[in-house]
Amino acid sequence: MLLDGNIPGGPLQQKWDNHRFEMKLVNPANKRKYTIIVVGTGLAGGSASASLAELGYNVKTFCIQDTPRRAHSIAAQGGINAAKNYPNDGDSIWRLFYDTIKGGDFRAREANVYRLAQVSNDIIDQCVAQGIPFARDYGGLLLNRSFGGAQVSRTFYARGQTGQQLLLGAYSALMRQVAAGKVTMFPRREMLDLVLVDNKARGIVVRNLITGKTERHEADAVVLCTGGYGNVFFLSTNAMASNVSAAYRCYKRGAFFANPCFTQIHPTCIPVHGTYQSKLTLMSESLRNDGRVWVPKDPNDNRLPNEIPESDRDYYLERRYPSFGNLVPRDVASRNAKAQCDKGKGVGETGLAVYLDFADAIARDGQETIAKKYGNLFEMYEKITGENPYKTPMKIYPASHYAMGGLWVDYNLMSTIDGLFVLGEANFSDHGANRLGASALMQGLADGYFVIPYTIGGYLAAAALPKIDTEHAAFKEAESDANQKINKLLSINGKRTVDDFHRELGHIMWNYCGMSRNDQGLEKARSMIQELRAKFWKNVLVPGVDEDFNQSLERAGRVADFLEFGELMVIDALERRESCGCHFNEAFQTEDNEAKRDDENFAYVAAWEYTGEGQEPNFHKEPLVFENVELTQRSYK
Repeated sequence: MLLDGNIPGGPLQQKWDNHRFEMKLVNPANKRKYTIIVVGTGLAGGSASASLAELGYNVKTFCIQDTPRRAHSIAAQGGINAAKNYPNDGDSIWRLFYDTIKGGDFRAREANVYRLAQVSNDIIDQCVAQGIPFARDYGGLLLNRSFGGAQVSRTFYARGQTGQQLLLGAYSALMRQVAAGKVTMFPRREMLDLVLVDNKARGIVVRNLITGKTERHEADAVVLCTGGYGNVFFLSTNAMASNVSAAYRCYKRGAFFANPCFTQIHPTCIPVHGTYQSKLTLMSESLRNDGRVWVPKDPNDNRLPNEIPESDRDYYLERRYPSFGNLVPRDVASRNAKAQCDKGKGVGETGLAVYLDFADAIARDGQETIAKKYGNLFEMYEKITGENPYKTPMKIYPASHYAMGGLWVDYNLMSTIDGLFVLGEANFSDHGANRLGASALMQGLADGYFVIPYTIGGYLAAAALPKIDTEHAAFKEAESDANQKINKLLSINGKRTVDDFHRELGHIMWNYCGMSRNDQGLEKARSMIQELRAKFWKNVLVPGVDEDFNQSLERAGRVADFLEFGELMVIDALERRESCGCHFNEAFQTEDNEAKRDDENFAYVAAWEYTGEGQEPNFHKEPLVFENVELTQRSYK
């Protein structure tokens, strides 16, 4: 089955403007008749809730945390891209569009990516109006810095706290609507299922994480903004509560899952330091503006970094990629770090780290200047490692960070289920096989502030939506299904903890479906996941009761979904017989060990349809048509 992305006709530069004009509208008086559920309060969910309520819709917003301020978007560090061209260094909407398409290794839709580049400038204006404290020069003008995969400076930033500041802006807009009575907040709720009535998304079932009680909520449309699934690897830079469950439950209700094997491994994370570590900490990609990545030339060189002279250092990114140097895209930087460590050149106690050195930048600009740019990041690194990065190089190593895959959506951000819209990292739409740094915040705010307010109106104005309430049979069935799963988890009473199973799954995924993959390893991983899943349902220990605050039960439900979803990732990786972006199959590489695409056979979005427990998912394709860019071997040399 070939999927239709509902991409508007006409020239690329005019598609979005023409589409907005041609969509049906809901008049202001009628907007107050509609109720919309938004799940998630990160940048996508917070901005969508605020924008939809401002338009007059009644919005019910759900977050898994105790407050919208604690959404994982707050952890983003480095910045947000926009094509303002303030440095006058040659940037444009077209260049941002092309860099994003190329950065994703030509596996994203042209129309979606161009729209993202178009609205990027509006995002900056919106955020400045909200009072976001972007970095400014002495004269008060906004500053930009460089990020990987681009040769222009287009990234707006607030030290290493950009996500926090942007989220507080969206949060203030959201809370304004809460005070106005247009948004009803439901904190500490976890989505357990999607409710379909007449094959349309009409509500959700959630669990109150404080009381443990399940609740039903109806609406005219559902907007899913629940982030990515990087925690399938157990160790990742994601918040501990980040999970795949909401998206995966929608997949089980009929929403196709697109490109699940496209997961980003970020090159600059604090390395693993212990067997029982529970998460990893990101060091912003912005550090690669001034930090130089290197390893000793000699694998047997055990000297301290400051004792190794320049002649004995290998600045391997600068050597291999002279045009981009340390600012190559994340997938390229990550694979190169792994390659150096595989050669025995890794540093630190484990040998799984490389140096990120600021000595040259400090000598050139002074420590005070570097501290103004990255001070909080340096403080965070020192608190975690006990080492002062002003005096000795940071140690970094790649780690799971972002999901380019997600629920399939069309140009309107609607899934294969009518009335279910998916925004931000929860969808697959804008980043192809690799996300460029500082583009996640851009996509989340673009979807929430500037896309969904138009496209959801087009759906509501055209859809037949009879009034329903939570006594409808579909709500009772969904709640019953959710409670059955909860009771099943509680009744097993095994001997292994949930985290023990999750940790083992993470090892399987990292070793066989991580930075590099091969058919033998993927087949082995699939078998191992199936065996682990069977053990989970026989031997997991979930203490406590259901109608109570029970974090073990929370994690058990999420890990149960990860144990199914991990196999879907492996199936998708096996199907894609090429290397592209983050999906590096060792059988498909160039002479220089770079990813080798097969555009003739694999220039498509892979979308998977759930067919039942234990059944093979159905495979669907959305062909990717490139009318405005030439498909070339990606090179950053």
